[in-house]
Amino acid sequence: MPDRMLTIGQMSARAGLPISTLHFYERRGLITSQRDGANRRVYPRETLRRVAVIKVAQRSGVTLGEISAALDHLPKGRAPDTADWERLSAIWHADLTARIETLTALRDKLKICIGCGCLSVERCALANPDDVLGAEGPGARYIP
Repeated sequence: MPDRMLTIGQMSARAGLPISTLHFYERRGLITSQRDGANRRVYPRETLRRVAVIKVAQRSGVTLGEISAALDHLPKGRAPDTADWERLSAIWHADLTARIETLTALRDKLKICIGCGCLSVERCALANPDDVLGAEGPGARYIP
C-alpha cells in the first residue's frame, strides 16, 4: 500500500472517530475510500484534513447538508491545495459571520429577555428583531 494511504483503522485512530462515523461520512458522500489489494477500505492521507473540517464545522453548528455542499467545491481526483481551502472558507464566511452575530445577540440580550418576561412576538428583540414578521400579516409564523 502506498505511504499516502491509510487503512480505516488508521484513519479512525488519527481522526479520533469511530469507524462507524467514517462509514457514515462515506455514505453521505463527505469522504471517499478506495480498496487495496486485499479489498480493504483505504483512504488517501489528505482525507484527514477533510475529516477535521467536517468535525469542526459540525461542532460549529453547520449541518451535514451544508458541509456536503461546501465540500463539493473541492477538487476531485487530487488533494486540495491552499487555494481550494481558501475558496471553501469564502463560501462559509458570510453564513458563519451571520451565525456569530446571532449568537452574540443571544448572549448579550438573553439576561434581559429572561428577566423581561414579555413573551411578545411583536416586541422581542431576539425572536422577532424589528418586528419583521409583523409585516407579513396575521397568522402563525416560523421564527428561526
